[in-house]
Parts: sequence; C-alpha cells; structure tokens
Amino acid sequence: MKVLTPQQMRDIDRRTIEAGIPGLILMENAGCRFVEFLESRYAPLSAHRIVIVCGKGNNGGDGLVIARQLHTRHRPASLDVVLAAPPEEFTGNALENWRMLQASGVSVAWDIAPRLRAATLIIDALLGTGLAGPVRGRASELIREMNEGFPGAEVIAVDVPSGLSEDGESVRARHTVTFTAPKTAQVLPPTCDRVGELHVVPIGTPPALLDQDKELWLELIEPAMLSRLFAPRARGAHKGSYGHVLVIGGAPGKGGAAAMSGLSALKMGAGLVTVATSEEERRTVTALAPELMTQAIGDDPGAKDVLAIGPGLGREPEMAAIAQRLFAQSALPMVIDADGLNALAGTAFQGLGPFRVLTPHPGEMARLAGCTTTDVQADRVGIARRFATARRVTLVLKGQRTIIATPDGRVFINPTGTPAMATAGAGDILTGLIAGLVAQWPDRRHQAVLAAVWLHGRAGELAATAATEQSVIATDLLSYLPSAIRELQA
Repeated sequence: MKVLTPQQMRDIDRRTIEAGIPGLILMENAGCRFVEFLESRYAPLSAHRIVIVCGKGNNGGDGLVIARQLHTRHRPASLDVVLAAPPEEFTGNALENWRMLQASGVSVAWDIAPRLRAATLIIDALLGTGLAGPVRGRASELIREMNEGFPGAEVIAVDVPSGLSEDGESVRARHTVTFTAPKTAQVLPPTCDRVGELHVVPIGTPPALLDQDKELWLELIEPAMLSRLFAPRARGAHKGSYGHVLVIGGAPGKGGAAAMSGLSALKMGAGLVTVATSEEERRTVTALAPELMTQAIGDDPGAKDVLAIGPGLGREPEMAAIAQRLFAQSALPMVIDADGLNALAGTAFQGLGPFRVLTPHPGEMARLAGCTTTDVQADRVGIARRFATARRVTLVLKGQRTIIATPDGRVFINPTGTPAMATAGAGDILTGLIAGLVAQWPDRRHQAVLAAVWLHGRAGELAATAATEQSVIATDLLSYLPSAIRELQA
C-alpha cells in the first residue's frame, strides 16, 4: 500500500479533480466511507451522543458531510457540530456543505456547552494534511478539549488527527479513518503513536494515479503482499527443497547468538541449517537445538544456499576478515548483522551482483553511513534509501517501524513490532528468519525479506500480549511465530 506525503496527496487530489471527479463528490464519498466505518464499529449509532468538531477547510467540509449523513441515516441520541470558525470564513466545498447542513436542521454551536461533555463519540474534523507549523489559537483550544474534555468518549479522526506533527500538540485518536492512502505522519514515529488504529478507505481516486511518479515508492507492508510465500507445500517435498542456511558467528562466549539465528532459520522453514562457530561454542549450539549442524568458523561455506554472517561473530581482526572476504567474494545470498556489519563499517563495500541484506540498528547504521545516530533517527527513510541505492544492498533499518530499502530506491515501512522486543537476541532471531525464508524462495528474495520482518514484529506483538512487554525474551518470538504465520495464511 502506497504511503504519501501531504504534498503528494494534494497533487493526487488535484489530478483526480482534473480527471473529471468533482471535489464535492470526493468530499461526499469521504463522508459516506467514514459513516460506514462508524456503522461497523459503533452500531447502533442511534444510541450514541456524537459531537463533530469542524474546521473551515476541506477537513471541516468532510465533517459537515458526516454530520448530515449521520442525521439523515441514523438519528443519533444527540448530534452536535462545533465550529472552529464562523461560517462566513468557509470556502469552496466546505461552504457548499455548510449550506446543505443548515437545511438539515443539525444542531450547531460555537462553544462546547456542558451537555456536550456527555458525548460518547467525538469526530475530529478540525484540521487536515495542509497544516504547516504548530497549531495556535482556537484550534489549539479545541484540540485540548477533544483530548481532555470528554471523559466518556472515543475520538475518531477524519483523515488525520488534527495538529499531527513532531513539534506540536495534536489530537490523540482511538481510530483514524484516512482516505485513498496512508500519510507519512500516520505510519512513521513519533507521530504514528497518536493515530490509534489506522483505517484506509477509497473515495474514488483512480488507482493509476498512485503509480505515476517514482517518488511515490514508499509503501506500507500488508499481509496480502506476503501470503503467497505460505501456501501449502508440495506433498513430495523434502528437506533439500527448502534450502541450506549457514550461520557464521559464535566467537568464544557468544555462541548463543549464532545458535538463536540458526534455530530461527529452522523455525522459519529452512530444510537444513549449519552453524559455523568456534570449537568452544559448538556444544552451546547443539544444546539449544540438536537439529543444528556445526562446522568450524573458518571453513569454506561449501554447498549452502544462504549465508547469515555476524551473530556473535566478535570483533577480532580475523573474524572481521572472514566477513569482509565472504561479502566481497561469495556468490551466495547473504544476510549481514551485528559484528558482520561492524566488519564492513568504514570500508567501500558494494553489493553488486549477489543478493545482500544488511540489518543494522540505528547505532550500526550510523557507523555504516559515517554519521551520528541522531542523524539516522532524524531521517530514517532518506538515509536508508540513499544508502541502499549507493551501496546496492537491501537495507533493513531496525527500530520502531522498521524501514526496508532496496537498491532500486523503493522503501517499505513495517507496521508490526513492540517495545517488548527491546531485548538481547531479538536481532539474532530476525537474521535467522530472513535467512531461512530467503533460502526457501530464491526467486522471491525481496518478498521473503519483507515477510520475515513482518513476522518478526508480529510474533513480538503476540508474545507481548501473552507475557507482558517486560517479560518477553528473544526466543519467545519463536514460540509465537506459528501464530503469526497463520495470520498470513488466513
């Protein structure tokens, strides 16, 4: 699903109108889709006390349509529209919808009277995507009212929570019903935390408009993109059908990291997994999973299908040399994490030819890109895209809303994950999941990376629900991996 900046959304709306769909019709469609959402979540609407807060622009115009449709179709227990500006300041389609609302007899107010405090639903139609800078004046007061003044109500935002920006106060919505496509502020931190549950609905925008510009290659990962990887297996399949992963890591004292990656590749469905580790750590590996095979860390990879380099590799010069040599010379697909990334940092590596996946956290990304962690966090999408295209790698930039950037400039945002995954070894699990799925799908490697990242985050969410955010450990993710996979098979 495409993710749009506010400017991209405005351009698409303009092109839609130029294509022959009037703005008034788009606004009517938006109101209709919003009311349909309310019907699906809050029926019967006739039992609710509803307050709709409307601004003077297009977002307010959507709110006026919603008010009219609620009044004519459902007759709520009470329905009040609170205006942020006098009607004479309304323009364009908002003004036309104000005239139609007046004819319907819906109650309209300027102040929030005490009786409105008993509302059960608050519809935020105050400000849309055209906001520039922090909110001030009456709009700021109404945002505070929506957040604090209705103790028994849920807030549902129209298109975008009013005031949504990194440097200002905004509505904290329980749900946001957005139109045509998600917006960047709705899916990227820190503002995504104020959106609540996001719902995307169509309002008549021609789908072809979303594919016209290369700069629109920013997408939200959806389960429907991944389900083909989890169709039933062929009845005559055998372990050789699903690839052989080699995990290279496990320096003395760090065998657990390599073992977890190997076990993750097995649980993800790889047919065979070998862990190349130090002699001292081989017992650690086989104790965690006797299904794992082992070999010496410096041995030739041999007839493997995917390499996973870095979990517990250590920073000794000979270990770094192994990672650098394999990255430059091996024709096998490769997932590089942890100390494998540290071995590459500061070198002029290029991923030309063989498939290369790098999975840094922000600190590792800063070392790879030669900048600070603050720089990385300030522009995660931009840094990931530039690095992936310049170095010809697939980059998985971990963190809240993990970013996946590809060598051709596409960027994907992963919506799954939880703070419960801020625990030792969670990255090693991800490395194994990616390697295990890439081994099974040599012709769909890119899709396999997206699926592994989505499943990693979803398994974390399920684990946190069962065990609390504080009690999840890395191997718990593997216990909930089957449930996450079933969601993709549904």
